[in-house]
Order: sequence, then C-alpha cells, then structure tokens
Amino acid sequence: MSLSPDHPATSPLAGAASSGAARAAQPAAAGALAFSVIRRNGSLSPFDSSKISVAVTKAFLAVEGTQAAASRRVHEIVQELTEQVVGALTRRVDGERALHIEDVQDQVELALMRGGHHKVARAYVLYREERARERAEKAKLAGTPVVTLNVRGSDGSLSPLDEARLARVIADACSGLDGTSAEAILSETRRNLYDGISSDELSLAQIMAARTLVETEPNYAYVSARLLLDKLRREALTYVLGNAREASEAATRDHYAAYFPGFIAKGIAAELIDPELGRFDLDRLGAALKSERDRQFQFLGLQTLYDRYFLHDHGTRFELPQAFFMRVAMGLALREIDREDKAIEFYNLLSSFDFMASTPTLFNSGTLRPQLSSCFLTTVSDDLDGIFKAIKDNALLAKYSGGLGNDWTQVRGLGAHIKGTNGQSQGVVPFLKVANDTAIAVNQGGKRKGAVCAYLETWHVDIEEFLDLRKNTGDDRRRTHDMNTSNWIPDLFMERVAEDGQWTLFSPNETPDLHDLFGPAFKAAYEKYEAKAAAGEIAVFRSVRALDLWRKMLTMLFETGHPWVTFKDPCNLRSPQQHAGVVHSSNLCTEITLNTSDKEVAVCNLGSVNLLNHIGDNGLDHEHLARTIKTAMRMLDNVIDINFYTIPEARYSNLRHRPVGLGLMGFQDALQALRIPYESDEAVRFADESMEAISFHAIKASSDLAAERGRYASFEGSLWSKGILPLDSIQILDDARGGTLDMDRSSTLDWDGLREQVKTVGLRNSNTMAIAPTATISNICGVAQSIEPAYQNLYVKSNMSGDFTVVNAQLVRDLKARGLWDEVMVSDLKYFDGSLGQIDRVPEDLKALYATAFEIDSSWLIEAASRRQKWIDQAQSLNLYIANPSGKKLDELYRLAWRKGLKTTYYLRSTSATHVEKSTLKGTDGKLNAVSVTQSAAAAAPSPVAQSPVAQSQVVQSQAAPIPVAQVVAPARADDIRLDSITAGKACSIDDPECEACQ
Repeated sequence: MSLSPDHPATSPLAGAASSGAARAAQPAAAGALAFSVIRRNGSLSPFDSSKISVAVTKAFLAVEGTQAAASRRVHEIVQELTEQVVGALTRRVDGERALHIEDVQDQVELALMRGGHHKVARAYVLYREERARERAEKAKLAGTPVVTLNVRGSDGSLSPLDEARLARVIADACSGLDGTSAEAILSETRRNLYDGISSDELSLAQIMAARTLVETEPNYAYVSARLLLDKLRREALTYVLGNAREASEAATRDHYAAYFPGFIAKGIAAELIDPELGRFDLDRLGAALKSERDRQFQFLGLQTLYDRYFLHDHGTRFELPQAFFMRVAMGLALREIDREDKAIEFYNLLSSFDFMASTPTLFNSGTLRPQLSSCFLTTVSDDLDGIFKAIKDNALLAKYSGGLGNDWTQVRGLGAHIKGTNGQSQGVVPFLKVANDTAIAVNQGGKRKGAVCAYLETWHVDIEEFLDLRKNTGDDRRRTHDMNTSNWIPDLFMERVAEDGQWTLFSPNETPDLHDLFGPAFKAAYEKYEAKAAAGEIAVFRSVRALDLWRKMLTMLFETGHPWVTFKDPCNLRSPQQHAGVVHSSNLCTEITLNTSDKEVAVCNLGSVNLLNHIGDNGLDHEHLARTIKTAMRMLDNVIDINFYTIPEARYSNLRHRPVGLGLMGFQDALQALRIPYESDEAVRFADESMEAISFHAIKASSDLAAERGRYASFEGSLWSKGILPLDSIQILDDARGGTLDMDRSSTLDWDGLREQVKTVGLRNSNTMAIAPTATISNICGVAQSIEPAYQNLYVKSNMSGDFTVVNAQLVRDLKARGLWDEVMVSDLKYFDGSLGQIDRVPEDLKALYATAFEIDSSWLIEAASRRQKWIDQAQSLNLYIANPSGKKLDELYRLAWRKGLKTTYYLRSTSATHVEKSTLKGTDGKLNAVSVTQSAAAAAPSPVAQSPVAQSQVVQSQAAPIPVAQVVAPARADDIRLDSITAGKACSIDDPECEACQ
C-alpha cells in the first residue's frame, strides 16, 4: 500500500486518538516528559509519546498492509523505535522546554533509518515533502497570515514580540563575520517560537538557531557567542543598573563604565566580592574596560564562562566578560603599590587572550576566599592520624578548586606488622577507597568534580593491587572507580625490565629510606634490602619478574586508563630543589614536580601563554612573548602572597619556595599558522624553539622579580644557586644512567648571560614552568589545549556546560581558499570522524597539516616533548594517542618516553569516545547532517568506504567495536608483550565531562 496525501495513516503526530496496537507499544515512562511541542501555527501542545507510536504504526500499516502491521513483530519494532525517539528528544531538549513538530518528525525519520526500515522511512520522507509543498501552496494562495506572538516576562506579564529588535540583535551578531547569514538564523529562530514563550526561551532560541549552523561555517561559533552575550548583557545590566536597558554592543560600550562600579558594589553587598576591591579607583578601571573584546569569544568559551565562572546571585549572572577579567586582575593586584596601574596591565593581558590564569584563579580572584592555586601535592604518613589528616586535608584543599596529588608510598603494605595492636595491616588499598569517596563528596562547590591522583612507587608490596584499583570486576571495597592513579617508577625498575631481571616488592615500614632515595643512592639501598630479603631478614617481601609487572602496568593502563606512567628519578635528579627535599609524586595532571614531606604540602600556581597569539609574520614574536611572560610571572608570583590557604602546611611550603608553573596552550594552532605538520622534524624544532624562548623569558622574569622583591627563602644550595639551569641538569640524569640518556642539548639564546644573572641576583621562584592540560582555559581562548594535537577537525565536544560542535576554523579557511568547502565536505568529515586522510579530493599538503591525533605516530609527540622537557624545571601533561593499541606498541612508546628523558606521561587515549552522528537526512537540526554525541567507551574500528557518503535518505552507522580487556601471554622477550583476546576495555574517553583533563 502506498502513502497518499489524504491517507489518515499518514498524519504523524496529528491525531489525538491512537489504536490499541499503538497504545500497547507505548513505553510506560515515555509520556512523562515535561516539554511541549510547537505546532506550525505557533501554538503549543503537550508532548505525547503515544502519537509517535501511532505515527510509526500507521507508517508500517501504509507500507506493509494491515495484516503485517498488526503482527507482534511490528508491535515490538514500534515500541523500540518509540523509545529511541523519546530518548533522542530528551537529549535534545538541552534546557529548552519546547521542540518544534518538525524536530520530532526528524527524530522519527532518523529512527526508521537507523532501524533499517528503509521502505517505511522513504515513504515517510516523501510524504513529509509532499505535505510541505501543499502547505506552501495554500499559504501562497491565501496570503501569509499575520500571527502576533507574545513574550512572557520574568514577572509573568505578556508583551508583543519585538520583531524589529529580534532582527536587529541577530544582524548585529553576524556583522563582520564572513559566511554567516542573519536571515538563516532568523528563519530558524522563528520556527521555534510560540505564543507565550518566555524571554529566556526567546534568547535561547536565537542561540540554538545559530549553534546548529556551526558545522557548515565556524564563524557561527562567534555569532552564537554574541547572541549569548545579548542575553547576558540584559541579565547583568538589569541586575546592576536597576532597569531593563537596550543591551546591544553599542549600548554596552556606553554602559560598561557606569556599570562597573555598580557591579563591584552589588558583588560586595552579595558577599561575593572582597570589599577591598571597592577601594580601588573604580571610575579609572571602568574606563579601561574594552567592550570590543567581548566579540572575540566563541560559543564554547563564553558558555563555559557563563555556566561556571561568572559571578551570580541565586542564578542571576551579573558579571559581564570584561568586568570578570578586571575583577580577576584586581584580585591579583591587591598587594601592588600602584594597584590600579597593575590591575589594568593584568586586565589587558587576560582580556587579550595572550595569557590566561588557571581555573582556580579565575574562579576565586577578588572574592572573599581567594584560593587561587591550582595544584597541591601531599605525602601520607604511615599512621592513622597521618592517613586521616591527609584525607581531611584533601577535602579542605579540594573545596576551593584545588587538584590533588597524594603520595601513598609510606603507608605499610598488606600483611605488615602493626606494633600497636600486634596485628597485620590491611595495606594501602582500603585507605585509598576512603580518599576516593572523599573526592566525590567534596565537589568544589558544584563548579567541577573533585579530583585526586594517588601515587605509589613500583617497589611497594601492594603495587599489584594498586594496578587493579580501576577495574570494574572484583571486590568493590578494594576498587576506586573515581580516583586517578599513577605509578611512580624508579630508573632501576626500567633497567630490570630491559635486562629481563627480577624485581622485589617490599613493605615501606621495613625499608623506610627507599621512599626518600633516588638515583645511585636508591639503587645501592634497594640492592641491600634485596640481599637482606634473601637472607631471611625481612618479613614482608615478594619477588616478581620485572617484565611481568611492567606488562601488567601496560595492560591495566590500556584496560582502565590507569595507573599513569611517571618516572621518579628524572623528577628528582633534575629538580632544582633537591637540596631541600624529595619529589615523591606529581599532581593530578602530572605536570608538577615539587618536594613534599610530613611538614610540607607542595602548592603550584599555574597560568598559560597562548602561543597562537605570539605568532607573527616572521614566526615566533620573541618581543611580544617576553612582554607577556614578564607580566604573567608577576601575576603568578602575586598569587602566592594573596592566596587563601586552607591548611598551614601549604602556606609554609608556598611562602618558603614560591613555585609557579608557566605553561602554554595553542601549540597545534601555532603549528598550523606556520604551516608546519605536527608529524615532522620542523614541528619538533618549533617545540624546541618555542619552549626555549618561554624558558628563557620565564627564568629572566623571575630573576628580575628577585632583584625587586628578593629571592625565595630556600634559594641557597639549589641548582639555581650553583648556576645549573634546566638545560644543564640533563647531565646529572645522564650520569646517573651511565650515559644512555637520549636527549637533545642544543640551544640558541644567551644562556651564559642568564646563568650568571641567576647566580648573582637569584630567583623569586624555586620553580617557574609546568605545562598543564589547559582544557577549560583553552576553550575560553578558542585554541587547542596545551601541547595537544587536534583530536578531530569536526567533532562534538562534551563538558560540564553541554555538547558543542567544534570545527577547525583554519582548515575551513584553507578549504574555502581552494574551493573545497561545501556540504559534501562537511558530510565527508563526519563520515571519516573529522579526518581528511580518506577524502580523495583534499590535497596531500592539507592532509599532513591537519592530521588528527590518532593519525600522528605518538613517537612524534614524545620527540617534541623531550625537546620541551630540556627547558622545563617541572614537567608537562603529555597525553599519548594510539589508534590501534597493542602491547608491543605500548611497550615501545613508554620505553621511548623514558629513554628520551621525560619526567611524566598523562592519559593514554584510544579511539574513539565522541563522534558526530553520520546522518545525511535533511531537516535534522535544520541542516544536511545531524550532529550529536555518541558516547562509547570502546574504540571505533575504521570502516573502509569506496565513495563519498553523501546520498539522500541514507544513514551511516558508527562502526564501533569494543576495545577488549587485555589477556596477555607471558612473553619470552620484552617486545613480545601482546594485548590479545580483548573483550571490554578502554584507555581513556576523549571529552569526558567528568574528566579533569577534559575540563
């Protein structure tokens, strides 16, 4: 039976009545969704999932006939399809409480195609097109009726929709942005309006209309941000100035100066801003605000600020972007002599996106509790008082947005003797479980999930249970599903792996000095304890094959994403502060390497240079970079004195050593601006050049601060005081390894002159550099995070603020220049998961320049990281990417990282966690292709495709195959490590909204 325009079965969602068959197919909970459907005349009707069941049942009836449609098989299909549609609509509501009827029908169409019901779907598509033509013809003959829509204010009053303002705001948002169309946004916005729509929903309708177009033109990311700014302006100006005002950009330029003193006063009154900020010259600071910089935001960055950073009073945002940057700058300038002058200097640096302070600084600067530091490292003592004090400290430090790294190596192992009770220890794992649950309970004020990483040295007798902590099987009381974990590996273990030797595990209460030893001293003590164990003088120990333990480390890293691989000896032998203590662990993100003890909790204060902003016509602009770093280092140093310390051990350590961590972001963007492929010798050289410049200027800036403010207290005896800079400390590590270190030592700048300055003048900060993940602040600035290669050129990013379509704007510009950017290219990019590699019409030079993370051999990432590491006095958060993991590849990769002198590594990433939905149905999200998030803990196996996938009414499914759990066979040689017979593992999900590295 064919569908006809007047067939009653072909009016999907139109009738209130439904057959018994359709009622039976309706899922029990499906009709409970609390949103409405906007009909084509602008009226609202409650969402009713039974109408979906009716529509789908009638569609089958029309195509397959009455008898077939009444079968049990069709009933089950209808129920399943209805549940899919309801689930998709639930995800798409995204804060909206109304969906257009066309959106609902789009999801029905997609569900039919995904289910393989192509004849039914085809008939459905043709019917919709026919009905659309009929409606257009009737409207043409009758003339377009004038429909007056009303907008509901916050007080419940109704007023006519201001069509002129709606058009004006959208046109203003599109002004100056090539490739954008105000008409397209206005049309899509009108499609989602209804009588009685709230003012907030009206604002959201404009934003969402622009947001759906991002995949075809990256400039719509700026349009969406400007429309969000319009909403924010009206919200903030009304709150601060006391009445609803015209909130266009032009009007805001006039209002900003008047608004700013009122903003500070309102914030102080709401007990959200430090009253000391009210004593600044607010008129001078307000006049310094640059409202035009509001227009440099992309939607992802501004939405993140709106959701999580801007001050609000019970949900009402009253902090505009430039006021936000000035508030942060004022908080950092509190102790300066000329506070206004420095506040303006700091503001200009932040608001230009040349440099961005870390998230805790942005959250808390200028507030009543200015906890501005990013990272805290602690050592846990081997007694109950010390263990539970450490857990309490974790809670206090995490409360104000600190990321935590805990060294648990001192805690005695399973079976060790407890003198006080004459019993046996349960080991470190039960306490890790408590620490895990504490991190979840203290969620940083709801702004982001509490996060902690536990470190354990490889010789600890509980190391094998530690490796299993993130497994989903086994005794859940000995699992930590939320805590990050990391192996703290001495060089001696890597040497035993290389020679296929034995490795002995000890309980630290019987080998207490191993915890504080490194290099040759550790080796001597360790071998002494092995001899004592062989002689029966040690009670708790176990001997294992080093290669087997290494294999299990890699297996667990692959299967669960943890523990990470970090190296104890490079962190200590190259530490400038080895005279003052020992580095026992890194931090939450593996870039901080500072001393800890029972008396000292290490603290680090972070911020990152936007490398893209420092690329000029002739490459890296050293003068601009030097100016940026000089101001940035002053800001970071100020954090130490202004900071709100929640525990005394952190205050003591931070004021004594004054460490900071200047990092970078936008490395991939800088490479693409310079036309350098990541997988190239030129990229490695640029990593070297850029980090050398950052290192040089950071050390010089700290020395200049020392001349002005004095050296840090523990300077004497440090490597700095001996004229040993990070470049020079490579030799110390090489000597300890017997000359086997494979690390470049070339340089280009005047290090002799700087070395002499440091020796004579000193440094203000014990540590100056660390490359953090920058996941959120890079979103704010609109660049690739940290030193990461591009994940994909077109994908959906998920974070705590929602799902965002991300398109590589530089790629789009290049494709446009060559006449290659069109709907076919968008579809191809989706089909091939944001990769250009298999798109034939893309030139080879662009494929190389825009290669994505999983197309780049990770050995290139390590080579570039090694070049950076020679200049850095701390470490770097280095993610590694493997498209098709194997035991041999992992073994080679992590051994290479060790040989190249890396101090730490971070996540192991495997394909693929986030995809764009591969749909080519017109009408979805108003465009050719739907974009949605497909979350998978598994890797997607690439699908061979012979032709371009663009074909009407075709849906290409993601070919996802799970990454299996590694079951390894004991190898005869190191390179025989294999990951076979895999069933259900994961390395790490990309863009996990709960992952610290992804936030």
